[in-house]
Amino acid sequence: MATTEFGKAVRRWRDRVPPEAAGLPAGGQRRAVGLRREELAMLAGISVDYVTRLEQGRAANPSSQVVEALARALRLSQEERAHLFHLAGLAPPGPETVPAFITPSVQRLLDRLTGTPVAVFNAAWTLLVANAPYEALMGDLPTGHGNERNAVWRHFLGGGASRARRTPQAQREHEATLVADLRAVAERYPADRWLQRLITELRTGSERFAELWDTGTPGHHRASRKTIDHPQVGPVTLDCDLLTVAGSDLRIMVYTAEPSTGDAQRLALLTVLGSQDLVTPDT
Repeated sequence: MATTEFGKAVRRWRDRVPPEAAGLPAGGQRRAVGLRREELAMLAGISVDYVTRLEQGRAANPSSQVVEALARALRLSQEERAHLFHLAGLAPPGPETVPAFITPSVQRLLDRLTGTPVAVFNAAWTLLVANAPYEALMGDLPTGHGNERNAVWRHFLGGGASRARRTPQAQREHEATLVADLRAVAERYPADRWLQRLITELRTGSERFAELWDTGTPGHHRASRKTIDHPQVGPVTLDCDLLTVAGSDLRIMVYTAEPSTGDAQRLALLTVLGSQDLVTPDT
């Protein structure tokens, strides 16, 4: 019964979300009242087949990461999100775990910044959601719900090249800040088992991470200018600001260009190019 009710709830909430509310094009003839299954799957980072099986009650025991991603994609309130967790047979994440709930006010902020690269991370630097301009700037973002969505894991263990251009000194400062952030988060959420597993894997797999972790090297965020090597429009130098959301421990990363500059023109161009690519289907 719980599996069936979970699927019914997902379908009901999918029908009430218009595509434009999720940053998707609304043109063309649509049979779906709200989001199509394909659109929900893309927004949640899961397969269309899995969404279908969940809605039809043929898939049981979705993980907490999947339920969280569905709640985020469906724009659920905190109460609705808790209900979806209960329907999945799970306890909603409590205060002892790193928060991953994107408040409606933060979601509305993202909806309005359609021409600005914006991404939301949790306190442990796991990517929760990013808009189309951010993906166009940074390239294909990690899918799924594992460690690959965590910026610290990707930097030290992921092996992927970042588009951000940094001097050796800036790179050392960046690494120290990432590790200092993770250490502070581990102190705030000592009972978060996923976070503890992540730290263990990082200490085991990266000598550089282990060195920074064990020595307690401090790191501090500051407003910065970053040059992003974009394969289509070339280097783009942007201001990068990190905003924190009081009460939810979220981090909002925003990239902007100085108006009436070549960088502003290149940012506008890559945003259009990226949007076209998205329609057709590091920190």
